Amino acid sequence: MGGFFDFMSHGLEQFILYSAFANITVGHMVMICVGLIFIYLAIAKEYEPMLLIPIGFGILVGNIPFMENAGLQIGIYEEGSVLNYLYFGVLKGIYPPLIFLGIGAMTDFSTLLSNPKLMLIGAAAQLGIFGAYTSALMLGFPVEQAASIAIIGGADGPTAIFLSSRLAPELVGAIAISAYSYMALVPVIQPPVMRLLTTPKERLIRMKPPRVVTKREKILFPVFGLLLTCFITPSALPLLGMLFFGNILKESGVTKRLADTASKQMIDVVTILIGLTVGASTQATTFLTPKSIGIFALGAASFVIATFGGVMFVKFLNLFLKEGNKINPLIGNAGVSAVPDSARVSQVVGLQYDPTNHLLMHAMAPNVAGVIGSAVAAGILLSFLM
Repeated sequence: MGGFFDFMSHGLEQFILYSAFANITVGHMVMICVGLIFIYLAIAKEYEPMLLIPIGFGILVGNIPFMENAGLQIGIYEEGSVLNYLYFGVLKGIYPPLIFLGIGAMTDFSTLLSNPKLMLIGAAAQLGIFGAYTSALMLGFPVEQAASIAIIGGADGPTAIFLSSRLAPELVGAIAISAYSYMALVPVIQPPVMRLLTTPKERLIRMKPPRVVTKREKILFPVFGLLLTCFITPSALPLLGMLFFGNILKESGVTKRLADTASKQMIDVVTILIGLTVGASTQATTFLTPKSIGIFALGAASFVIATFGGVMFVKFLNLFLKEGNKINPLIGNAGVSAVPDSARVSQVVGLQYDPTNHLLMHAMAPNVAGVIGSAVAAGILLSFLM
């Protein structure tokens, strides 16, 4: 009888030892709370639910405590685990080009083609990238890590993952979470900066309707866009090549089925995988470090700098434009590549001051230019540091 009780006692002890209750830390509880906040913001506030729900639930998955080094193969950082295999697409930069393919297949570049000078706003907003790069270097981050952190300023999650997977794979999780978090929080972060930098008169500027773009222009754009950008920065070819490939699938008019697959089913699958695995990579025992917190702070600063750069550049450009041709500086925020969320912010803030002044179609031009700009910036950093 004593042997039976010893067996049961040992079994119960082992069961408790392997349970989450025996392995939980304060860090796990903190990250679980963060995951719950992400899910709340996605459902209650509708802040980018397509991103925040997969990431938030991934944070919960990644922070269920377990006994590490026990050979269970369940953690995202444990070789051979299912999550580890799925995370391979993040670590090796496989998912970002697929996301860019989908973005290209769903993006209409007409507004950019109708008013090419708006492309300059997308370039100006990349100030956030180089501002964050300088700040990271000043805080003592190595050059490769600083460059990877800096790309958060472009508000482009896939590009941030792509660059950090090449330059600083040890920081992929922290950088990806930071980039996607700030992309989702665009409606919270950008409006105060936009209001601070603009005057009541500037917010009421009406822009001319964009001209009609021909089908030939739409077809030629991805061809010449690819040649121009990738001849300048071949290092960005995996991203820009897929972006323009997806766009020609859309605009050619003869590959509708492929364009639909890239812009719907495929990008949805990749978004699920990238969101869940990036969220799960926040496993507290590996993720929750002073360096990760520093990356979050730098990410917020770079995002504010990027918004500042876009808005202030429009104000500068207006000094040289005649009345009737001026640009509403409220679209300057859209120079970051959070498509189409930052363009929607331009629209929402603009309507608050003039309910009849619709800025969305104008804001989409710098918004899609920002996608190209952040990929080019990543290519430049990659070519210098690889």
